[in-house]
Amino acid sequence: MPLSPQRPRVTRVRLVTLLAASALAVGGSAGLSVTPAHAASKSVVISAVYGGGGNSGAPYQNDYIELYNGGTSSIDLSGWTLTYYSASGNSGGTTTLSGSVAPGAHFLVQEGAGAGSAEPLPTPDATGSLNMSASNGSVVLRQSGATVDTVGYGAVTSSYVEGSNAPAMSNTTSDSRTTGCVDTDDNAEDFVTADPKPLNSTAPVGECGTDGKTPPPPTGTPSTIEEVQGTSFQSPLVGKQVKDVKGVVTATNGSAGFWIQSTTPDDDPRTSEGLYVFGGAGMVKVGDAVTVAGKVTEYRPGGVDNGNLTTTELGSPNIQVTSSGNALPDAVEIGSKGHVPPAQTVEQGDPGNVEKAGLTLDPTTNALDFWESMEGMRIQETDAKAVGPTETSYGETPIVPANTKEVTTTPDGGVLYRSYDTPNAMRLILSDALLPKGTIAPANTGDTYRGVTAGVLDYDFGNFTLMATSAAARESGGTTRDVAKPAAKKQAAVATFNVENLAPTDPQTKFDRLAGQIVTNLASPDVLAIEEIQDNNGATDDGTVDSTQTTDKLIAAIKAAGGPSYKAEWINPENDQDGGQPGGNIRSVFLYRSDRGMTFVPKAGGTATNSVAVTGKGKWASINYSPGRIDPTNKAWDDSRKPLVGEFLWWGKPLFVVANHFASKGGDDPLMGRYQPPQRSSEVQRHAQATAVRGFVDELLKANKHANIIVLGDLNDFNFSETANIVKGSGKTKMTDLIDTLPANQRYSYDYQGNSQVLDQLLVSPALAKKFDYQVVHTNSQFYDQDSDHDPQVVKLPVH
Repeated sequence: MPLSPQRPRVTRVRLVTLLAASALAVGGSAGLSVTPAHAASKSVVISAVYGGGGNSGAPYQNDYIELYNGGTSSIDLSGWTLTYYSASGNSGGTTTLSGSVAPGAHFLVQEGAGAGSAEPLPTPDATGSLNMSASNGSVVLRQSGATVDTVGYGAVTSSYVEGSNAPAMSNTTSDSRTTGCVDTDDNAEDFVTADPKPLNSTAPVGECGTDGKTPPPPTGTPSTIEEVQGTSFQSPLVGKQVKDVKGVVTATNGSAGFWIQSTTPDDDPRTSEGLYVFGGAGMVKVGDAVTVAGKVTEYRPGGVDNGNLTTTELGSPNIQVTSSGNALPDAVEIGSKGHVPPAQTVEQGDPGNVEKAGLTLDPTTNALDFWESMEGMRIQETDAKAVGPTETSYGETPIVPANTKEVTTTPDGGVLYRSYDTPNAMRLILSDALLPKGTIAPANTGDTYRGVTAGVLDYDFGNFTLMATSAAARESGGTTRDVAKPAAKKQAAVATFNVENLAPTDPQTKFDRLAGQIVTNLASPDVLAIEEIQDNNGATDDGTVDSTQTTDKLIAAIKAAGGPSYKAEWINPENDQDGGQPGGNIRSVFLYRSDRGMTFVPKAGGTATNSVAVTGKGKWASINYSPGRIDPTNKAWDDSRKPLVGEFLWWGKPLFVVANHFASKGGDDPLMGRYQPPQRSSEVQRHAQATAVRGFVDELLKANKHANIIVLGDLNDFNFSETANIVKGSGKTKMTDLIDTLPANQRYSYDYQGNSQVLDQLLVSPALAKKFDYQVVHTNSQFYDQDSDHDPQVVKLPVH
């Protein structure tokens, strides 16, 4: 697991009620422009839509769609349908119509009901079950599959809209055609916000439409963007209504909102000139000059009780577009004079919660302040360096400025997290969320985005993020996967590899690629400690705990890749007691090959709940169970993987291997969060786990001070951590953590948000520390097409 808990993989959603669109179009049109779906209707049109039925404050229990026949003859609705689409274009269902609508008459279609209690609609002419959004969506009227009319309302980003978007609605407002129900094929021109007034076929003939509602004038304190942002981590105006906030739209965030930036910046480096407006993105476009009123809020990603910073924003906005096509403010060049982020100082001193410490931003000293002072502004990096691989599922790549200094650089171009005092706080997450998919090429560690990459600065789940609006082309840094040399005849090769939730339900390609790494990159070691092997049906939580199908499938893939015939040893855990993905029952497993002199010493009796123990003394020192688990009922292992111990013989010489997968870092504060310095609450459990493992090692060394012991696996902690120090021990029985024997800039097996770091370790007892050949084999952590998020590592050594 990473340095701090990974953010939930969900899109940020913020609820908003938009004011009437008649307040949006002052001095310019607003909305998304698309090609009309059809020629202007001459007969039946959608005359009104309402999606707030049964919601809080709604006047009616059901949603509805109203049709109007503006022609001179009756229309048979057989074969006609109404389909609802979400703001992004996903279908929400279809209502099939029947009956007819007379000339000049209305036709009321009742749709889904909300959970609240409100008045029933007038008797409907047709009934469906569509559950429409109260604010953003589309309705399409079709005859025999051909589009007759389309209404896209609110922040619609799909093609289901005519011209520009109709106004966003609410629980208490509908969209109605203007008086006369003229259809110009421009929803913004044809519809206005109005009180819901559903009309059925009994309504007066020949009357259609409304002039809508006149929204109240904006209220609040006149403010500038800089006054809203203030000089600290949260706005001094939070919770207050403000108005007359002027800026130019610099980027839009789908249907969620948009960023604006002042064109008349102040001279205070502490105040940001940018601001996020939550809501109304479908009503504006980049380059629009706007005047906004709204409520100042602080949005915290992931909820209120975590370590993330908040983002200042304006909610429930009233938006006036005053002009369009304006030039955007210049982007701040990160890394240029006066704009160099402090690399190794997140926040000076020990302030605790920076949002409540009464701090005034100091951008020249503190990285957190540096980035906060530009929240929401346009920034850019020229020749940005990728210091970690792109997470392709989310289009996110950690980057640093080209002229970054005060860091330890890895041989392949990453930046090393070498101590708690080297956070590498100049890192940004480059996101492609505002661009079409594939616009930004995925990168490996060491690649460069050659040229200018620009966008707006946001904050999301523990990191400041460059939300790109334009990106440079990727230039390869030439990073290649490592290949270890095969062990010599008398060298035992022992490796550790976290295969990231491997289950039989995974694609065969994952097994094949992992097998390729084991055979080619690790050179088929004699013993493999594999972490995160799931049970026979993966994450299906039905009580299955055995993992024979998983290991058999991996062993077969290794054989097919040209590797040796491996055998597997493990102990099934109790169901849902070892943490990890629910239902997966991950565990550590030994794979071993016996064709080079390695044999496994089986000793029956080991179970999920009984403990391995040391037996005998001197050269007869051994263990009672092989495989066995270390003190599995110890509370240190609650909801966590228990260590697996196996006794092997290398050409007849005993070798004890302890495979580990310690508790994750879930719950720790992010490096770039509100609590400074970050608190690492999860390490308490790992310290207890390390103590238990070290206790077993001490017992074995007490029985035989020359015992050959290897402790390895995913310790989920750094080589400089107290967890690692406990396992190492001290004095004559101190184990050697082999990663500490590498040059400092090569000590990493994992990349988290652009920090190359150690989570996986391989330690040897004094008897094995005299001569060894050790390597972290970088096959995953630096590559966007990784097969696991961990790099394996292998040691080759004689066993006496």
